[in-house]
Amino acid sequence: MKKVALVTGASSGIGKETARLLVQKGYTVYGAARRLEKMGELKEAGVKLIAMDVTDDASMVNGVNEILKNEERIDILVNNAGYGSYGALEDVPISEAKYQFEVNIFGLARLTQLVLPFMRNQHSGKIINVSSIGGSIGEPHGSWYHATKFAVEGLSDSLRMELKEFGIDVVIIKPGAIITEWGTIARQNLLKVSGNTDYKTLANKHAKMFENADKHGSQPIVVAKTIVKAAISRHPKTRYATGGGAKIILFLRKILSDKMFDKMVLSVMR
Repeated sequence: MKKVALVTGASSGIGKETARLLVQKGYTVYGAARRLEKMGELKEAGVKLIAMDVTDDASMVNGVNEILKNEERIDILVNNAGYGSYGALEDVPISEAKYQFEVNIFGLARLTQLVLPFMRNQHSGKIINVSSIGGSIGEPHGSWYHATKFAVEGLSDSLRMELKEFGIDVVIIKPGAIITEWGTIARQNLLKVSGNTDYKTLANKHAKMFENADKHGSQPIVVAKTIVKAAISRHPKTRYATGGGAKIILFLRKILSDKMFDKMVLSVMR
């Protein structure tokens, strides 16, 4: 019997490439996203499409129920849906901060809740959470985004211990700079929110850094290959740093003091 995978945020970037690769590896794959019209290529590749908004409980319940009705199992959940809300903390409305948490952490947690009873019943499964190197470091204007990724890390570490007795793995994927629409959205949000406030000088330098990252980052396929590596492994690692300078940045964060690391980050935004 083919193993079944559910990939969120599958309409573009990392999610799209992950869904495609999992099909090639022989999985039955359901790609979930709000924008099904952007997923024609995946459908042609053999991915089954599900309309899902991770801020809408009913759509998540319906999506999981559809998979279970059709396949009677779920083996892998790739929690990839997310976005970067950037702007100085003082400038970002609390309503936007709450929405960032709804998408990046509460949607991830709720979807995990929905699949766990079936994974526990089959005594196997993998929850693969796409975090970021931003779950281990901070940067100016990214308070809310980094807060969500730190939350993903803490949730995943706790969940991993809860699920060990049921044979379910919890894996964290930590991408670095990746060339996707994520960077464009983050840059646009930053300039819209703080590009003309008292924080504009550093905000505009930061936006320029995002542009450079888009030029020198890794392609989404690099992260997708790492996710698939974790998915097919019998004994996956708890964390995988991948793409776009991820390993070197995390190494520097480990060896540098807080103030030295702050200085390094700010020096890049010149």
